[in-house]
Amino acid sequence: MPETPLPAHAPLVEVVRSGFREGVHYGAAVGLTAAGEVGYARGPVAEPMFPRSAAKPFQALACLRAGAELTGERLAIAAGSHAGSDAHVATVRGMLAAAGLTPEALRCPPDWPLDRAARDTVLRAGGGPDRLRMNCSGKHAAMLTACVRQGWDTAGYLNPGHPLQTLVRAAVEEKCAEPVAHTAVDGCGAPQLAVSLTGLARGLRAMARADAGSHEAAVLDAMRTHPEFVAGEGLADTLVMRRLPGAVSKRGAEGVVVIGVPSGETAAVKISDGDATGRAATMVALTALAALGVDVGPVAELLSRPVLGGGEPVGVVRPLAG
Repeated sequence: MPETPLPAHAPLVEVVRSGFREGVHYGAAVGLTAAGEVGYARGPVAEPMFPRSAAKPFQALACLRAGAELTGERLAIAAGSHAGSDAHVATVRGMLAAAGLTPEALRCPPDWPLDRAARDTVLRAGGGPDRLRMNCSGKHAAMLTACVRQGWDTAGYLNPGHPLQTLVRAAVEEKCAEPVAHTAVDGCGAPQLAVSLTGLARGLRAMARADAGSHEAAVLDAMRTHPEFVAGEGLADTLVMRRLPGAVSKRGAEGVVVIGVPSGETAAVKISDGDATGRAATMVALTALAALGVDVGPVAELLSRPVLGGGEPVGVVRPLAG
């Protein structure tokens, strides 16, 4: 199988230690104006990429369209990548029970909680990786809920040809306004659909502009109201949605994030090295929004990060000027 050529990514973030540039994060970033036009672009923003968990709002939308009766915390966690706390686990367990299912119906892999305190609790209790603790279990429970509602097969709900996954694909293509370029298997086992970075931003913006009372509005309202169920305490998505009025933020694996604000400006970012420590993507997205005139002052502390040496700040991780 021939390899796909890598696009030419742009330098987006620098790591400076004691006055010396130690490293650079490359990637792509796009910002849509309030009118929906591309007003900020760095790197290959029109090339296909995998949104990973940044696509969860579209997947939650498909579940509602299939008849899943989800609201509040349950809808937020359906669109989220939760940290595996006890509250998150209880919510997912409740979703499954309401659909007449047990955790054994989940097809996401067992995993450790993302939250360190929750992981320590599991370890002290002699436990191990668990499907309920896996960060995508809320999405999977929502998909199963939709299947039960429609009378669809629950064992094969992750098959790309399953009726639910057909609805997901339709939602992605409709909102992102472009065809899916490639289908893969995501880390949680669900189909992952490639679109452009611009398409991802366009998709979240389309959901934010949907009529009040629509399924789209319901998903984003739940995320804004319950940001701790979209991510977790201290995590970037939760911080952005709590502090930036009306914003919606959703990160994905391999350095992806999409953030939209009520006035219509929307930014999407892909960090090409995967941004394993999560230090670059949100920083770049907020920088793109600021370049479009959005006041990101309430989350200014996310625009840079200290570099430590001997436990003390000796440098900085900061965006590079375009």
